[in-house]
Amino acid sequence: MSETQPLHDKVALVTGASRGIGRAAALALAKAGAQVVAVARTQGGLEELDDEIRQATGRSATLVPLDIADGDALDQLGFALHQRFARLDILVHAAAILGPLTPVAHIEPKHWDRVVATNLTASYRLIRTTEPLLRAAPFARAIFLTTSRAQRPKAFWGPYGVTKAGMENLVRTWADELEQTNVRAVLLEPGATRTKMRAEAMPGEDPMTLPDPSEIAPLILELAQRADLGLPNANVAFACWKSAAKPASA
Repeated sequence: MSETQPLHDKVALVTGASRGIGRAAALALAKAGAQVVAVARTQGGLEELDDEIRQATGRSATLVPLDIADGDALDQLGFALHQRFARLDILVHAAAILGPLTPVAHIEPKHWDRVVATNLTASYRLIRTTEPLLRAAPFARAIFLTTSRAQRPKAFWGPYGVTKAGMENLVRTWADELEQTNVRAVLLEPGATRTKMRAEAMPGEDPMTLPDPSEIAPLILELAQRADLGLPNANVAFACWKSAAKPASA
C-alpha cells in the first residue's frame, strides 16, 4: 500500500459500472490500486471502461456483463468471486433504473415489477451473495447509492422513490445485523448529477450546471477506506461533503 495506491490488492465490485457514477467509481478504485470487478448490462460500455483502466493503470478489470435483476446470475457471480478471490473488500452498488415518471394509479404492472426487481430485489440478492465474501475480508465496506426521493417523496416519482426507500430500509437492517463484524454499510446520496438517468428525469435541465460523476468518486474512495463508519442511520450526502471540504475562504 502507498499514498498513490491506498487500495492495492483490494477487491472491489462495482455495479452499474458502464456509465455514470458507477463508471467513475470503478475507474477511481482501479487508479487507487483495487482489482475492479465491473458489472453492467452493456458489454461495449464495460470494454470501454476496461480500456480506460488499462490506459491509466496498466491492469485490466474483471468484466461481468449481466442484468442485476437476474438473481441466479448474481448467485453465480458470488460463486465466481469466491473461486477467484475468496473475499470482497469493497462493494459499490450504483446500478438502478428510473422507471416511468407517472401517477401511481397509471403505472403499468410490468413497469412496476421491472423497477422493483432492479432497484430493490437486486439489492437483496446482491447482499445475499456478497455477505460471505465481505465477511472474509479483514476490513469491508459496502456503499449503496440512494436518492433524496426515498425520504422526500414527490409526485410521479413513485416506482423510483419507493424502491430506493425499500433499499435504504434493507441496508440499514442488514448493517444492524453486521454491527459486530468487520463489514460496514453506507448509504450515499449523490444528489443531482450529470448522468443519463438525470437527463431522462429532467430533460429541460442544463446538464453543465450539475456535478460530473467523477466529482463523486473521491467521496466513494474516502468511504471505502474510513475506519470510523458506524451504522448508516443517516445518508452520506455528497453536497454536505463537498461543502465541508471547501476552504473557509471559498
